[in-house]
Amino acid sequence: MKKKFALVMAAAMLSSALLSGCGGNDSKPNGGEGSQAVQAGEEGNHLVVEIGPDPETIDPALNSASDGAIMLLHLFEPLLSFDKDCNIVGGMAETWEVSEDGLTYTFHLRDGLKWSDGSPLTANDFVYTFKRVADPMTAAPYGYDLLCMVKGYDEAAAGDVDALGVSAPDDQTFVVELAHPCVYFDKICSYTTLSPVQQATIEANGEAWAIDPATYICNGSMNIKEWVPGSHILLEKNENYWNADAVTADTIKFILMEDANAAYSAYNAGEVMFIKDVPTEEIPNLRENPEFHVEPLLGTYYISLNLNRDYFKDVKVRQALSLALDRQYIADTIMQGTYTPAKNFVGPGISDAEPGSSFSDVTIETYGEFFHTDDFEGDLAKAKELLADAGYPGGEGFPMIEYMTNDAGYHKPLAEYLQSAWGELGINMDIKIVEWATFTPTRRNGDYDIARNGWIYDYDDPSNILNLLETNNGNNDGKYSNPKYDALTEKARKTADREEHYQLLHEAEQLLLNDMAMIPIAWQNEFWLQKPELKGTYHSPYGYWYFMYGSVEK
Repeated sequence: MKKKFALVMAAAMLSSALLSGCGGNDSKPNGGEGSQAVQAGEEGNHLVVEIGPDPETIDPALNSASDGAIMLLHLFEPLLSFDKDCNIVGGMAETWEVSEDGLTYTFHLRDGLKWSDGSPLTANDFVYTFKRVADPMTAAPYGYDLLCMVKGYDEAAAGDVDALGVSAPDDQTFVVELAHPCVYFDKICSYTTLSPVQQATIEANGEAWAIDPATYICNGSMNIKEWVPGSHILLEKNENYWNADAVTADTIKFILMEDANAAYSAYNAGEVMFIKDVPTEEIPNLRENPEFHVEPLLGTYYISLNLNRDYFKDVKVRQALSLALDRQYIADTIMQGTYTPAKNFVGPGISDAEPGSSFSDVTIETYGEFFHTDDFEGDLAKAKELLADAGYPGGEGFPMIEYMTNDAGYHKPLAEYLQSAWGELGINMDIKIVEWATFTPTRRNGDYDIARNGWIYDYDDPSNILNLLETNNGNNDGKYSNPKYDALTEKARKTADREEHYQLLHEAEQLLLNDMAMIPIAWQNEFWLQKPELKGTYHSPYGYWYFMYGSVEK
């Protein structure tokens, strides 16, 4: 992974082009008289948006960040997809069926599929892709989570990729054999990690294929025309996409910015039509502005503790750190009411066994709220007792710890609150601000004490977040390992009984919380600014924006 990151940085250093200065210091966003971004669309629909800085990677197999995923859903399309109402629909596969025993999925690809370079896309491309994601040499963060239920995965993950139970009887038929039933495998097949990638371009260019637009062959609604690291990524409509007639955007220019204030200035100056990174200090003034949008997001904001550190191995220490946090204050004041205090780990919006039911509602009905917001003083007193029981009365003898975060949204204000809150326990903490480009790989490699974290669901199943804490999961940043927990999630994954699947996941969540394997903070919402001239785009509760269907009102 470090080598891949080095390649991205090398590309950035080779580039001398920089984004022109973003002017404008207006205190309130405006439609922008003579808006430059809107004027850019005189001939056709040319969108200019900001969703973050340079992505760590836009290789589908390697990405695990939301900004990269937003770009990837424009550049690639997997076997299945989501419609505007989050229903599973055909993507590259027009139809599919599942055997009676739930062990064989057969996907029938659409006629005449092509890569962005015009060459044929066949079922063999999916065989290559699935094996690549399972290959330990790829080091795909999602490899285990997405494919561990496929027949032969263990052998593939050990290096024998041809053992994976995937095949292509003909160019338009792709077959996946499972080792055991998986009630949410169709949702897995809609995730960007399993989007097909072209074997020839990867073998010819190695890891650098996903950096150079000349070698970036894709199959989605858009393709990359230009990438200037630190400045922008320019996408253009892919005329070889099977559903190109539905795509209204001619180009989408992703302005690459990490500084929310710079993004806000660019928005006010009319240089961008949309910004994901809104300065948090501006939110009170934006509440009534029709250009400011807030919508639900299926996700949980939490803190990862590096459990390889000796001082975090005692569950009493972890519980003390959690109890010392006033989640209601965090949500209402630090996060200005845009988030909701976490009551458990799995938040609202995720289904349970019964149609229309909510996993979080069933959790509260069955087990109650794990985190209470009505007796913080009592929680703080309990935290001090636990820390003393762990051998650190008043924090005495506890080492200086470091909290790692990137400086976007509420991350820095929360870090400052944590510093103060844990100071009440006698624990001293330094704050380490890291640029986004290095933040996720550093956290994934375990080079931290405590780090801010969060998860936005990729599909509607509680396993999508609970599986993160499995011992072998590539996104298990805190290195939590509990055989009992692994057994529960594995059994939940293998059962064909929906009720048993959800019940086992409820048990797993309670074990996870009692272990305090991570510290849930808040349930998330999404907020952004969007010019009224930008029409047709939409936001998914999975944290994605679909810009390919956007248009600019002249």
